[in-house]
This record gives sequence, C-alpha cells and structure tokens, in this order.
Amino acid sequence: MDGHKLRALVVDDSAYNRQTIAAMLELDPGVEVIGRASNGKEALRMVFDLQPDVITLDLEMPEMDGFAFLRVLMAKKPLPVIVVSGHAERDHVFRALELGALDFIAKPGRHIGPDLRTIQEDLLAKLRVVRRLSVVRLLQRAQHLAEQRGERTTLEVPAFDSGRYEPQKRRGPPLGVLGIAASTGGPPALQQLLCALPATLPIAILVAQHMPARFTRAFAARLDKICSFQVCEATDQQELQSGIVYIAPGAANLEVDTGSTGPRVRVRAPRGGATIVPSGDLLFKTVSDLFGPRFCALILTGMGSDGREGAELAKRLGATVLAEDPNTAVMPGMPAAAIDAGVVDAVLSLEELPVAIQRFADACRPRVEPVP
Repeated sequence: MDGHKLRALVVDDSAYNRQTIAAMLELDPGVEVIGRASNGKEALRMVFDLQPDVITLDLEMPEMDGFAFLRVLMAKKPLPVIVVSGHAERDHVFRALELGALDFIAKPGRHIGPDLRTIQEDLLAKLRVVRRLSVVRLLQRAQHLAEQRGERTTLEVPAFDSGRYEPQKRRGPPLGVLGIAASTGGPPALQQLLCALPATLPIAILVAQHMPARFTRAFAARLDKICSFQVCEATDQQELQSGIVYIAPGAANLEVDTGSTGPRVRVRAPRGGATIVPSGDLLFKTVSDLFGPRFCALILTGMGSDGREGAELAKRLGATVLAEDPNTAVMPGMPAAAIDAGVVDAVLSLEELPVAIQRFADACRPRVEPVP
C-alpha cells in the first residue's frame, strides 16, 4: 500500500455517522473513502467489489451486525477493521477484537454528533498504523483465541458485571512480578497469553495497556471471567498479591511502592505533557526499583517505543526482559524498539511466552537446600 492512497470503507447504519466518519478520514490526504455501507451484508458486497484496504465498523446494525460481518470477513478476506463504538457497548468492543478487529475508537454516544474533535485525531492516528500491521497475524490471533475458547463462543461470555470485581481473598505477597506493556493489538494478545498461564504462579501481573478511560474496567472484568487468574482494574493503595492481574486504568499510570504491610499498587494521574497513558516505561521503572531480579518486563505488540526506557532501567537492576517477536506481532514497533536497545533477554512468539514466564516464576521461588 506504500505510495498509494489507503482505500477505506465506512460501515454504519446511521447516514449521519457515515458522512461524518468519511469526512474525517478524507482529512488525511493519504486516505480515499471508496464506499459507505449501512449494514454488514452491504459491506461484504462492497469488500469484494471495491477491494478496500481498511474498514471502519459500527457493531449494532440491522440485517447483519458487526459481529457476523467480522466472522465472514476474517474467514473469506481478512482486512484491518477499526471498530467505532460508543461507551455503552464496552463489552461488545472486546468481542469484536477477539474476532479479529484491529482496534477501536470510543465515540461519545450512539451517534457521533456535531462535536467531532474528540475522536477525529484518534481515528486518523489509528488509520496511519494500518500500513504497518500484519493482517495475517490478526487472523492467526483470532483463530488461536477461537481454539482456546474450545466449545465456548464469544456470545457465551457473560456481559460486563461489576459485582465480581475486587480481589475477594487474600493470597499473600508475590515472590515476583510480571509487568506487561502493550498497545495496538494488545487486548487479544493479553487474553491469549493470560489464558495460557496457570493461576498457581507465585507472581503478581501488572498491565499497562494503552486504552481509553472507561474501557479498562470492562476489559479486566472480561478477562476475569475467562482466565484462571483473578483480574481487576487496579485501584490506588491495593496490596500487591500473588495470583492477581492488575490492569492499569485507561486515564492513569500504574506504579508500585512499599506500604506498611508490603508492596502496594499506586494509581496516579499522568504528569503534565504525558502523551502515552498508561505508561509502560513508568510501570517498568517503579517495579524494577522495588523487585530488581524478581521482576520480568514483557513488551507486546504496539506502535511507538513505550517500554523501551523502562526495560533499559529494569535490565540494569537485574530484571528479566522479554519481547514478543516483531515478526509475529500485529504491530512490531514497541517490541522492536526494546530489541534495538539491546536489553531483551529473549524474543519469543506469543505462543512461546508462557513457558518463559513460568520459568521466570519458578526462579523466584526460594531454593530448598537438600537435607544432609
């Protein structure tokens, strides 16, 4: 696609939304909107007739909704899809990502409305990454998640429920900590990784996933239902406990420090001028300061270089640094930046990472000397 305009198809049941999204996309001189569809059936016909490079997709549509459209699209002609969804459909977004969508934009309401600046910049930024992503890897990840679910379909995952959320029982302090930084392509990668790990690992897991505010809590609740780990959106002053995954809130940074009873989670507002929130760099720096060799920093798929500086400090303090293989990641930027810095101990595919993480966790266990 390099050197050519990116050909976009806009799919939404609202004529106003179709017109508005198309106008936003064409603000980028490298983008050409080649079609607009009002439902999934119409969109599928246009996919084969017009050959778009990227699709923006509403999920709630008549005749054929966005989920059915994604299933057929990924089976017959996988393409990068950016979901445009309201805050009320938070759980729907993660179902769409499981089915192979690349990313999502959070629109203010069911209809976009006249004030477009809240999503315009984000939409154009996500569109620009399409030229660099691995569509094949998106499809493979969706297939792997389907296999991991087994007989369970995405529709059988319960909707977001705020009832089972905070850690319910004390598990004790962790012997080690795994910190994960991820961005574009991260939610399905995290789901695949966490669901492949046993909850008996004697570690806590902290996640800095770049995601809009108000979506991270639903993401954590969804993971909590389908993974063996207990997963929660982190809250300030929580005790850091073994066997729990703490997801950084979308509009805040996740750190750790020492409390009166042991390590605790800190949730802090971003400093002035910060452009990446939650920050993988900040997470890695604060955890490695406290845990040193008992910390493992993992950088997954994503654009940019978040995590590189934090990984450099972590490595100097004796931590283990892992990176997803850029050749198999949906977006290679973040892991490649850390690899180029020369601080990564192992470069592994997403399928290989669980073994390395279990090896790190085992190394954190106290050595038992044989009785003479």
